[in-house]
Amino acid sequence: MSTTPYDAVLVLSFGGPEARDEVRPFLENVTRGRGVPPERLDEVEEHYQHFGGVSPINALNRELVAALRRELTDAGLELPVYFGNRNWHPFAEDTVTEMANDGVRNALVLATSAYGGYSACRQYHEDIARAREAATERTGGAPDLTKLRHFYDHPLFVESVADGVRAAREKLDAGHDARLVFTAHSIPISADETAGLPDEGGHRYSRQMAEAAQLVADAVGATDHDLVWQSRSGPPQIPWLEPDIVDHLDTLHGKGVRAVVVSPVGFVSDHLEVVWDLDNEAAEHAEEIGIGFARAGSAGSDPRFVRMIVELIREQVEGAEARTLGSAPRAGVGCNGSLCAPGCCEPPVRRRPASS
Repeated sequence: MSTTPYDAVLVLSFGGPEARDEVRPFLENVTRGRGVPPERLDEVEEHYQHFGGVSPINALNRELVAALRRELTDAGLELPVYFGNRNWHPFAEDTVTEMANDGVRNALVLATSAYGGYSACRQYHEDIARAREAATERTGGAPDLTKLRHFYDHPLFVESVADGVRAAREKLDAGHDARLVFTAHSIPISADETAGLPDEGGHRYSRQMAEAAQLVADAVGATDHDLVWQSRSGPPQIPWLEPDIVDHLDTLHGKGVRAVVVSPVGFVSDHLEVVWDLDNEAAEHAEEIGIGFARAGSAGSDPRFVRMIVELIREQVEGAEARTLGSAPRAGVGCNGSLCAPGCCEPPVRRRPASS
């Protein structure tokens, strides 16, 4: 049995509604202060209501927590695993308060994002700080919380995504001739330009995403591939990373491509944005224009993903060597202790909508 300086693990995620009447309050939490027009919220709310108001993300994360508990026990690491969210129940503030009441003093945090950037990394540090502050106000103290490193180029993550691509290929008559297309969540171009440290030249988010896509493409023997974007939101006058997956399908169709395999490499699990944007909108558009379409599963459904988390934990509790495949700038544990390094992945400037 290993002894460690840590006494718990917190799985920290985005959150999602689990009933029809939770959808609008959840979306308002997500978009507060971002200038997202009400009509965009109406549109996204319809996506959730299409599935009964239930996002799959919380259920997927509960499955991940259960699997991680088993894997830690098998590895001889007796660490309780807690679950909290940024935007919906169970809120991180409540979970960290529970941890404090349980006597947890020093915990590791797995954020359900493999990448750098503001929303993918720094905002999770802000979530941690806010949750610790709330727990301190409620209980008089809070555990130290240290976020685990980026894992976009961990061999087990790459192989999990690669196997999803291989399985999707088998669904298509075109098989290995299908064009391989990777997707990730679009962000404002200004946010990507400031992702990372100033001396890196920014773009940590898109550079890591491109490298992950290349690593997976190499693993499956693809000689060429595309990286495109999905799920953009926010005011239409602000430029975001492009092209969008649906627009890209039109481009491929114009080039005579007969089939595509689409891999959501930028997402850890098959949550609602994956299911709606890819399994509904993109798949339906591909059918309309006559392109074969198969969507690869995300890494979080693969047992190797859970083993990867345990490896990340072992790096901290046992000093195990970090396994990485890429060369794009990445953040180590905590970036700088438990906080982001100064100037790293600065939050985007929120622009107020023009008044009429």
